[in-house]
Amino acid sequence: MKLEGKVALVTGGGNGIGQAACLAFAREGAKVVVVDVDAAASETTAAAIRDAGGVAHVFKADVSQSSDVQAYVNYTVDTFGRIDTFFNNAGIEGVVSPLAEYDEANWDRVIGINLKGTFLGLRYVLPVMIAQKYGTVVNTASVAGTVGAPNMAAYSASKHAIIGLTRTAAGEVGKHGVRVNAVCPGPIKTRMMQSLEAMINPNEPSAVAKANVARNPMGRYGEADEVAQVVVFLASDESRYVNGAAWLVDGGRTAV
Repeated sequence: MKLEGKVALVTGGGNGIGQAACLAFAREGAKVVVVDVDAAASETTAAAIRDAGGVAHVFKADVSQSSDVQAYVNYTVDTFGRIDTFFNNAGIEGVVSPLAEYDEANWDRVIGINLKGTFLGLRYVLPVMIAQKYGTVVNTASVAGTVGAPNMAAYSASKHAIIGLTRTAAGEVGKHGVRVNAVCPGPIKTRMMQSLEAMINPNEPSAVAKANVARNPMGRYGEADEVAQVVVFLASDESRYVNGAAWLVDGGRTAV
């Protein structure tokens, strides 16, 4: 078990990739703190872990609020005494709109949750890991952080910035025994992808899915657990010399 006895903290753990990662961490022996603004969704994730014999706690938080982030970090340390791995994952898709027409309030919300939320997570988790001289962080970026994403300006900007934060943090904390990496999923079969399909083509969302699949060398969407397995690898000692990397999990979409 790659994470036996470890403490894993996950934001956005109520659904999608975050939920899949919580379950994967637990299968590998970690105790999990599930953080999400949706407490009911977090409870569903935690219940699945407990039903399988694992240990899971829930904490409701808005990752864009400094006080909430400090609170979930303090809760984890108070409960378990340490944070071994942090999946800094919470994020939203925002709206689909041309940049020239993008609503400022929507921009602020996406940047606040995706980018500021990631920054705040690093800001308050890294001191814990530096003090204990060990820790692994995985930030959730996206293929949209490696290439442009037309009509998704805020999302793409936030994910590009997350890769920059990842590399900056990795350069600062590697000497303390702490590693920071990012995972960059392509289209994954989640609620977020369904939301994007409906915004891009409200009359025929399935046409968006077909087009996305047609452009992918593997001919399908990814599964949330396929991303989670990469996160587990990056969080574990199996990747002990991987630091500052942005791992694509996109079926080869950006390779062609």
